[in-house]
Amino acid sequence: MRDFGAGFGYMVKGQQWVGRHGRWFGLGLLPGLITLVLYAGALIGLWYGSDDMVAWATPFADDWSSAWLGAFRGFLTALVFVFGLFLAVITFTAVTLLVGQPFYESLSEQVDRTEGGEVPESGRGFWRELWISARDSLKVLLRVAFYGVLLFALGFIPVIGQTVVPVLGFCVSGFFLAEELTAVALQRRGVDLKERLTLLRGRRMLTLGFGVPLALAFVVPFVAVFLMPGAVAGATLLVRDLTATPDEPQPQPQPEAQLAPQGRYGFSKDEARP
Repeated sequence: MRDFGAGFGYMVKGQQWVGRHGRWFGLGLLPGLITLVLYAGALIGLWYGSDDMVAWATPFADDWSSAWLGAFRGFLTALVFVFGLFLAVITFTAVTLLVGQPFYESLSEQVDRTEGGEVPESGRGFWRELWISARDSLKVLLRVAFYGVLLFALGFIPVIGQTVVPVLGFCVSGFFLAEELTAVALQRRGVDLKERLTLLRGRRMLTLGFGVPLALAFVVPFVAVFLMPGAVAGATLLVRDLTATPDEPQPQPQPEAQLAPQGRYGFSKDEARP
């Protein structure tokens, strides 16, 4: 359980880091706010359009009595909206990371810089990085969907389905959420998806300690917007632990005066206060 506590500690340290560097917290909020607006618009459209969608998909029920027809289509309408909300929750982080690729990569680089030591860069162009992130995010979402269907089926088992399965569900969500967040820093280090998964499985409890609390909080996308900058910062700190060699000396944070170079996407690296 020591690793689990250490993982939770990285989550807290990430939030503290953006608290001390308010400018980066503000920049990190923008992608989440943009994604939240897009998702809100899509869900509002789904809410108003789901009645017509269900009616179009169930023409065989047109001749039913009004009571049965209303109950049947009302249930299906609610189911469609709940499914859309579920998709929004499980894809929110991946889409936010894609929208905020340059913001979060610059934020991750800044965390590495302030903590001292090497600041890795992949050397790939923006569009190449974006393509790799989108491809890997899709692969991760397919894995999440597979486990989601499996856990949904197990949920019908009496007692276990109402106790063990929800816990397993949050563990699975937390693990893959940690993968998506650490991908920002690991991709800069040239670590591909397969290697990332192997690395995180090797320190499973550390990964879960970081990811599960965030998965619980990210159930509410509005909360996720405000936690996302700190989550990326904490994931970078976690990556520094995962990739450190046993005999590697502890790097010392650089003085503020040395933190002024420009990032790859043009964001200033100075630590201006808000």
